[in-house]
Amino acid sequence: MRTKNLLLAAALAASLAGCGKAQFYLYSVFGPDHHYAAASVTAATVAPPPAPGSPEDKKDLAVLFDWQAKRTAADCAGANAQAEADYDRFFGDISPFPKPLPAEVSTILFRVYVDGGKAVSIAKKKYARPRPFRRDKELQPCLGRVGGLSYPSGHATVSRLFALLLGDVDPARRADFLARSDRAALNRVIGGVHHPSDIEAGKLLGSEVYAEMSKQPAFRADLEKLRTLAKKP
Repeated sequence: MRTKNLLLAAALAASLAGCGKAQFYLYSVFGPDHHYAAASVTAATVAPPPAPGSPEDKKDLAVLFDWQAKRTAADCAGANAQAEADYDRFFGDISPFPKPLPAEVSTILFRVYVDGGKAVSIAKKKYARPRPFRRDKELQPCLGRVGGLSYPSGHATVSRLFALLLGDVDPARRADFLARSDRAALNRVIGGVHHPSDIEAGKLLGSEVYAEMSKQPAFRADLEKLRTLAKKP
């Protein structure tokens, strides 16, 4: 079981970077019926990235150079602490669930994670936008020269999905969860591996995926389970 979970985690990380083989592996493990949301539908809502050389694209690169000039070692350490798109790295210290996570909570969170990753992968392959440091050699990411494609951001999508889910589990802390998600997304710009427009597209995609999930009876039933499993005040 531990080996299978490690393989799933590796496949999902590759999926968020836009790897087709990883998508095949996830599909072969979970099958077509586990999904809360139709990834192909939600991914289709992602608008194209700014055209290369357009004013919007130039603004993207200007923001990246600005962060490169002003980021601190602490900024880069914070970004590196969230290098993996992982629930615990995003929300572990403010999670409404007991530690260690109950198995049922982990299962539901992983389903949400996989559905978000599939939508991201479809959109990334559609637009095939290179990472910013591959477009301009003067950009030096402090997160390393990570692989995969840039648009939309998987971190922004998945962290927004989790934040919206947690906000429905614990509405009193919705603003805290969304703020944490926004910071996780911004860390990808600070780290130099995503354009700001990648982040905005990821946030919108996360919201679209969550809206699609929320229509599904299976997801609503699992959301009720999460509410009962959350820590009581």
